[in-house]
Amino acid sequence: MVNTTLSETEKAHSRAGEFDSLGTLAFLEVMNEADASVAPAVRSALPAIAAAIAAIAQRLAAGGRLHYFGAGTSGQLAVLDAMECPTTFGVAPDLVLAHTCAGADEDDPEAGGRAASGVAAGDAAVGVSASGETLFTVGALRAVPDGVLRVSLTCVPGSSLAAVAEIAVETPTGAEVVAGSTRLKAGTAQKLVLNMLSTGTFAQLGYVYRGRMVGVALENAKLRARAAGIVEELGEVPHAEAERALEAAGGDVRVALVMLRTRSGAAAARERLAAAGWRLHAVLNGAEPGPG
Repeated sequence: MVNTTLSETEKAHSRAGEFDSLGTLAFLEVMNEADASVAPAVRSALPAIAAAIAAIAQRLAAGGRLHYFGAGTSGQLAVLDAMECPTTFGVAPDLVLAHTCAGADEDDPEAGGRAASGVAAGDAAVGVSASGETLFTVGALRAVPDGVLRVSLTCVPGSSLAAVAEIAVETPTGAEVVAGSTRLKAGTAQKLVLNMLSTGTFAQLGYVYRGRMVGVALENAKLRARAAGIVEELGEVPHAEAERALEAAGGDVRVALVMLRTRSGAAAARERLAAAGWRLHAVLNGAEPGPG
């Protein structure tokens, strides 16, 4: 008999009774078929994801920060997304923060409240929980002060976490091939949505231009080469000239591109970008070259 009181993420897969007799390839085919359902589940949540991105971008543009809260796999996926933002977009290390926990703290809403103590009015808080019932995460979103944008990211509709959020992103992924192992389909869905939240937000804020990471931080040789390649390609100049422009721009790809396109110095390029909210397309689309 199927236990209908279990959360969808805890229920057994419809073919679970066959798994012990399946060969490895046949089992992997079942897993692959299950994984194919993740993208449609995320697609169904795109309107909510778009609303969350618009609201988060507005908070960050006004000086706020983005906080993720989650436990277990959800928390680790949030940590991964947060730690990639400074390198990918060149933002401050404390602009996107992930707060997670381990062990018994998952069951403690007060632990979530303590984790949320550094959240300020004007920030955005995203609670990540496959079931939407993780007490640490629910407690964190409940504890943030008035004025904070609350967003929930769950894989089950109608959860406790969604009930305390202004924007509920729900990607119903259903039962896992290993019941309750939400590192599988649910984790994949959460990773996809977190990718969208951070990338969409920083694209709106001008850190992405024509699909390139124009805010990239030049932390190592690979990233310096990537930045020079972006300037070379989008600036339509030889590689050596791109490197010189990047150096004159203090390593900022956006400044280097404006310098090349408008034939201006670094200071003037920065002024143009600042006036446009650092949105490169607003400066370069239709820009006329300045005096050489």
